[in-house]
Amino acid sequence: MSNWTVAGVQMNCALGDLAANRAALVANLRRAAERGAKLVVFPECVLSGYGFTSRAHALGAAEPLPGPSTEFVAKACAELGVWAVFGLLESAPGDKLYNAAALVGPQGFVVGYRKLHLPCLGADRFTDPGDRPLAVHDLGGLKLGMNICFDGSFPESARILTLLGADLVVLPTNWATNARKMAELVSAARAWENHIYYLAVNRVGDESGFRYIGLSSAADYMGNVLHFAPESEEAIFTIDVNPAAAAQKRVVTCVGEYEIDRVNWRRPEMYGPLVANPGAFTGHFNK
Repeated sequence: MSNWTVAGVQMNCALGDLAANRAALVANLRRAAERGAKLVVFPECVLSGYGFTSRAHALGAAEPLPGPSTEFVAKACAELGVWAVFGLLESAPGDKLYNAAALVGPQGFVVGYRKLHLPCLGADRFTDPGDRPLAVHDLGGLKLGMNICFDGSFPESARILTLLGADLVVLPTNWATNARKMAELVSAARAWENHIYYLAVNRVGDESGFRYIGLSSAADYMGNVLHFAPESEEAIFTIDVNPAAAAQKRVVTCVGEYEIDRVNWRRPEMYGPLVANPGAFTGHFNK
């Protein structure tokens, strides 16, 4: 099982300008591929922007999956032989609107992920909660799981993807100033507790009264921070992911005396309160 070079693209985007954002995304996709990346990850809502003021405003920048943007990006992925994960607003039948991430590869659109956990902030004030089970996708030697931004605040999200076989969990995000602590901690914490690689890719720039701070990060399966991107600057960075190392969950310091397995030594029979439902979350927007 060979290593994968994975890139994070920390970039700005223009609110509601899908054409400009598509062009910037593909330009950065090419730059990352030139650095040897086989998988390139972009921020949350990088195609649409995030600071919308109404559901109608957000719907105006949404598109279906698959759709024009996935087709546009797929052409570049086919040419370059790479995979891409990028955020957008997804319009769906039944007047649905989701904060989503698309996975596109050399053969075209693969799958969309819909954000499960919604803060009362930006576009998420008007989107519907994600309605699909968490899933892992095999890119041909690398097993990938996707979350989006606030999903990273819920350890269960990454743990489920780990149990489904993920080697790498990616987190496209839009962290503004008040999310600095999340930016500092989440990659190392989720990677360490699940023995996986974790990559959080944030945006930069000012939009609708918020400043997005960058500080994208990556950590390996031992919780070692592999990269912290600069604050408030666009940047492309790469990490090497070893799927075989992530899959080997038992850490042996001294055989029979000091061994740790944070995944397979769980006690799920004791975790009942984790799945006790206080009431279904239906979103912040009252239709």
